[in-house]
Amino acid sequence: MLKNEITKLLGLDYPIIQAPMAGGITTSKFVAIVSNNGALGMIGAGYLSAHELRQQIREVKQLTANNFGVNLFVPNDFQIKEDEVEMMNKLLNHYHGELNIPVEKVILPIVENVFHSYMEQIQVVIEENVPICSFTFGIPTVEVMGKLKHYNVITIGTATTVTEAVAIEKIEMDAVVVQGSEAGGHRSNFLSDHEESLIGLMTLIPQVVDNVSIPVIAAGGIMDGRGLMAALCLGSKAVQMGTAFLTCEESGAHQVHKESILHSKQDDTKLTRAFSGRWARGMKNKFIEEMQNHEASIPGFPVQNVLTQSIRKASANQNNKQYMSLWSGQNSTLARIETVERLIQRVIEQANRIYQNV
Repeated sequence: MLKNEITKLLGLDYPIIQAPMAGGITTSKFVAIVSNNGALGMIGAGYLSAHELRQQIREVKQLTANNFGVNLFVPNDFQIKEDEVEMMNKLLNHYHGELNIPVEKVILPIVENVFHSYMEQIQVVIEENVPICSFTFGIPTVEVMGKLKHYNVITIGTATTVTEAVAIEKIEMDAVVVQGSEAGGHRSNFLSDHEESLIGLMTLIPQVVDNVSIPVIAAGGIMDGRGLMAALCLGSKAVQMGTAFLTCEESGAHQVHKESILHSKQDDTKLTRAFSGRWARGMKNKFIEEMQNHEASIPGFPVQNVLTQSIRKASANQNNKQYMSLWSGQNSTLARIETVERLIQRVIEQANRIYQNV
């Protein structure tokens, strides 16, 4: 039951993919341990330079002989409006004071360089013979897809709607991750607007399955064997799990981040643009609640992401959860402290019990 075209394609024992969480969570050791336990480890490379990505790929290769993948952010066009940036800098000065860090004025060219060359990252993936590359925030160009196919790189897109999934199939990617509204972290919509992209996973899976022929991977609120079986029954071939892996012992997530999820209640997550300028789901805190009043004036991604960078960093250094981006899915109350090995075993054992009782 748990063996299918996606496990064969990706070389997995189990139809489980560790979500590529950028920002330091997916350490080399963490990714390798996931792959060594029969699932697919993924490097979240969205904020890595080409040099950093190359170094991490080589580290992972030293720790596992199994397949692993890299996830890249597809660059989007964005505008830098000086008056908008100046107004946001003034607003954020209050939080610099709260954290007792120097007030700074972010220089615009820094924002313009926020995406380390995407094409350089693509070249690193090819040169280092990474078997699998997934994409978020959009789809690669025909030229990039041609290069990846030439070097036999398996490609996976990320969609939040049927329209986006169809576009991913049309450009000839090998599989599609469908991200339900329950998912933690950044929303992956690129053709649909924010409201249109907020489709629950159990509704989204069958809609996409009925409209594409490539394998579908389900993401959003899946924490255990029940979620895996539900996704498979609706037609997906695998699941991508983020929050469940984030609280594992080997995860590189900040301890404050882990504790916030482990002690959360059912209604503690919220969608926000406060930290990065792009809609994302995370644990409620002071920064999110206060910035809600300024939602309309928040610059888009990646501008806001750079403007809040020093605040997020200082907050993490001070173990202060009130100004950290504590990304989490809606099923956070099911999170546990356990090893990666135990998480994967537990999910598969529960899925098998469910299957045997059907």
